[in-house]
Amino acid sequence: MSSPESTPCLLQRARWNPYGVGAGIGLLCWAVFYFVDKPLGVTTALTGLAGACASPLVGGDVITANAYFKQHGFKWDYGMLFLGGIGLGGLLSALLARSWRVETVPEVWRARFGPSTARSLGAAFLGGVLIMFGARLADGCTSGNGISGSLQLAVGGWTFFLTLFASGIATCLVLFGRGRKESGS
Repeated sequence: MSSPESTPCLLQRARWNPYGVGAGIGLLCWAVFYFVDKPLGVTTALTGLAGACASPLVGGDVITANAYFKQHGFKWDYGMLFLGGIGLGGLLSALLARSWRVETVPEVWRARFGPSTARSLGAAFLGGVLIMFGARLADGCTSGNGISGSLQLAVGGWTFFLTLFASGIATCLVLFGRGRKESGS
């Protein structure tokens, strides 16, 4: 692994300084508030996109009759551009850093739960469904409720972050325990 100094360009680094990234996210939030007059968020756009994708499968009349999709329907706005930008930005970052790879069973999962691709993908899908359900139930995701909410000093934003970190730590302890004991320690 090369040191940050030997990497010719910031965009080609596989890992960035978390404090710099945090400051960048804060500046992005300010820019979105200034130019769009809305908080940073992504799950509302993802919900609208899900409804648009489900429409050919279940019928457009089912989607338009659904009270939730009436409120959060598909529309081309900054949220949809932000959603697309997340995917394209992540892909571009992985390509520039030469870290792109398809990984269906991450090493940390393989070490704890075995090499089953179906089990890994099933758990990832279930986790995604639970996170999306929770984000919609809370009326905001990590970016909308957590980052934008806490930047506005909203009690809900800070409560979200405290709950997020506490549940993340608890989940890691349940799934992975306290880590492996080193022999001879």
